[in-house]
Amino acid sequence: MEYALMPFKRYFDFSGRSRRKEYWMFVLLYIAVIIVAGIVERALGMGGTATSSSEFGDGTASASFSSTGGILSIVAMLVFLIPMLALAVRRAHDNDKSGWFILIPIYGLIIVWFLEGTRGPNRFGPDPKGAADTQAFN
Repeated sequence: MEYALMPFKRYFDFSGRSRRKEYWMFVLLYIAVIIVAGIVERALGMGGTATSSSEFGDGTASASFSSTGGILSIVAMLVFLIPMLALAVRRAHDNDKSGWFILIPIYGLIIVWFLEGTRGPNRFGPDPKGAADTQAFN
């Protein structure tokens, strides 16, 4: 749980590096909070809508789902917005890239979601995995 809450401790910290584990734990926390907020909103009738439709017949099939958030979902999204951006920038830093790389649609997502960070210290700080200062492979 420590990794999931760490971005809130570093709310406006766009410097340094963050691990993939920290990113994915925070994303899981975000998804859980949004789901719970949506369930509470619907149970209390606090706004937000959810519609679904499906058509079957004549050899064709279609299905759709639409949902809009209520006040709790909107507040949750706003609370998570800045830490999520700061975390994405720190993930780019972990790969020795500028934070601006998160604005490049596919490349930015690959950096943030999948690539392991550079081993050892880089220009943005020490290795968040705590690895010792590694030298080039001799």
